[in-house]
Amino acid sequence: MTAPARAPESVPEPIADMPSHPVAVQLPGELQLYARTAVRWRVGCDVTVLRDGGETFTAMLSAIAGAQSTICLETYILAADHTGDRFKLALIERARAGVKVRLMYDAVGSFGLPDAWLDDLRAVGVEVIDFNPISPWRARFRLSHRDHRKVLVIDNEVAFTGGLNIANDYASVADGGKGWHDMHCRLQGPIVLDFARLFRRGWIRAGGASYPPTPPAGLAKGVAGSSFVRMLENTARRQRTSIRRAYVHVIRAARQSVLIQNAYFLPDRGLRRALSRAVARGVDARVIVPGHSDVRLIEWASLYAMRRLAKRGVKMLRWRGVMMHAKTAVVDGLWGTIGSYNFDAQSRFNNLEVTVEILDPAVGQELASEFHGNIANCEPFDEAAWLRMPWWRKAFAWVAFRLRRFL
Repeated sequence: MTAPARAPESVPEPIADMPSHPVAVQLPGELQLYARTAVRWRVGCDVTVLRDGGETFTAMLSAIAGAQSTICLETYILAADHTGDRFKLALIERARAGVKVRLMYDAVGSFGLPDAWLDDLRAVGVEVIDFNPISPWRARFRLSHRDHRKVLVIDNEVAFTGGLNIANDYASVADGGKGWHDMHCRLQGPIVLDFARLFRRGWIRAGGASYPPTPPAGLAKGVAGSSFVRMLENTARRQRTSIRRAYVHVIRAARQSVLIQNAYFLPDRGLRRALSRAVARGVDARVIVPGHSDVRLIEWASLYAMRRLAKRGVKMLRWRGVMMHAKTAVVDGLWGTIGSYNFDAQSRFNNLEVTVEILDPAVGQELASEFHGNIANCEPFDEAAWLRMPWWRKAFAWVAFRLRRFL
């Protein structure tokens, strides 16, 4: 049989895939306070907040099904389970229809993924690579350097990012999953080209075949959306602290509220100080963390960090039930973020991460409402809760906290 003709990739002309010249954006007055810089903000974007696997996977699979030219999927965990099979079948169907499909997964996060499972994708023309394979003999091999990003770009017109991996843990119970709580978002507008360029750079550096470059986001038109959006990532050495700096800036700028959900919560001294000083200014600072983490050592270490913050007035809340895996924040109902970045040493020093800053009162209020609704499923953790713990648990938490640089 003759293979179907592939649709042309959506690039109007060869444009060097170099960072576009940063152009300052004039942000509305009330939003300027929360922007650490005025450059690389994209105007006229549309952001759809997605909750848990039920909403997120449905939206992602729908977008994949509608792809006409390109699909670029990057994930930390790709599992050969029911959820992974749903995505695999969707990618195979589009590849057979002539869509160019590229898939990049992390070698450690997806450890154990069968070659035969991937061969089904390769057989229909899907290009597949694993990021930083477990090969100690390779030059510059570093086991701890992982691709923790979750990115999907369709036709350079719609993008997804957030905290959900492709595995049953994140799928809804109705879809046969464990129903972990997590957050993702769907993006349209010029910001999509930033994600397309991010994927292409990572793909080529990881050994993927080169392909036509993506035009700079500055050349794209908005979609009449109301959001100002800025992508933050940490590939280059000079960018390693970019996400942390954004967090510190907005916490310092906060006037009313700081609401954080974070799956692996071990903030460094500077972030703890920023939160404590915000409370001293009268800001309502609240943090939701897992009550029972899939990484128990981080759960223990987090208890000690939480106790220190609770003593300074930060309201700490522990999620009940299955794992809380979200990485979101909203400040004063105006600035929000959704992404893959955790408050731990792996995100700060080792992992490739990506998140979006969003300046939009509508999105901010939606994230704030989501947070306040989640409080009903949380238990407060304060000094009294710490004192009720047995001495050996306190000791274990202290020891785990001392090991936080390695967690």
